[in-house]
Amino acid sequence: MLSIGTKAPNFSLAGDDGHMHSLTDFLGKRLVIFFYPKDLTPGCTTEACDFSSFLDDFKNLSTEVIGISKDSLASHARFKSKHALRFLLLSDPDVVIHKQYGAFSQKFFYGKSALGVIRSTFLIDEEGKIAKIWSNVRVKNHVQAVLDSLKKL
Repeated sequence: MLSIGTKAPNFSLAGDDGHMHSLTDFLGKRLVIFFYPKDLTPGCTTEACDFSSFLDDFKNLSTEVIGISKDSLASHARFKSKHALRFLLLSDPDVVIHKQYGAFSQKFFYGKSALGVIRSTFLIDEEGKIAKIWSNVRVKNHVQAVLDSLKKL
């Protein structure tokens, strides 16, 4: 389990821009990574659109935003195009990085247990350390909570 102050796990994932991206690409900047279950679903669309709407506020706070899901790059392209998303989407089809961040595990839905993506957000500082963790995220007002935390740093 990750905790505040620990080094964030590195990753190397394909992005919707056709390039490979690693955590080390973002050193020297703050980074928000949000893990979400599925492109083009209601909750994930709301969350992604909220991050996109507030992207200028994040950039004004010297912070990059990326979304990671297990969806394919083709799915990401459709998602990004349909909703005019303005940040990088990375594909983790084998959920290796999800697991390293604790964003894929046993969860309960309507009383049933299943393995799945845990909607989670991580704020990574300029040195690549975890500054804040949100797990089992509820979409409503989440992006504002992330911005509020950034303003306090």
